[in-house]
Amino acid sequence: MQTENTFQIRINQIPDNQIMETLVLNDRFTMPTDELIFAVIGDKRIFWQKIINYLHDNYTDISEVWRFYDDGKCWLFRTLKKKNTIFWIGISDSTFRVTFYLPDKAIPLLDQSNLPERIKTEYMNTQNNKFRSITIKMNDNDDAENVIKLIEIKLKLK
Repeated sequence: MQTENTFQIRINQIPDNQIMETLVLNDRFTMPTDELIFAVIGDKRIFWQKIINYLHDNYTDISEVWRFYDDGKCWLFRTLKKKNTIFWIGISDSTFRVTFYLPDKAIPLLDQSNLPERIKTEYMNTQNNKFRSITIKMNDNDDAENVIKLIEIKLKLK
């Protein structure tokens, strides 16, 4: 018997940094809400709020969109400045991942940044991919700080 607070979780296996990751929020008829997201990500809520608050405190014209994608069979969260995507968020069991798609012209900004070398290397290893990306899985405050650094880099690009 299902209650109205119950949501369906089907398993989607998505390659993420060559690790298979389980994404949730797979029911196309259940629009994600803060209550649902925070119930899934648990104590990682503080990192979600830190990232979203940073965006709204430091930039104008920020919008957020949830959309169900048939190809991945799950809901993804997209943040935009005007019409340009800043990053995507996928919800996993007990956490979330933030993905930035960056063009080659981001390389000098990444090189000059104080991002950890592993993140810079991750981007450089996508050189032959159609879309070059960096994905950060939220585990601790350092991850949230790195997302904020990547927001800065992304929004400096013209």
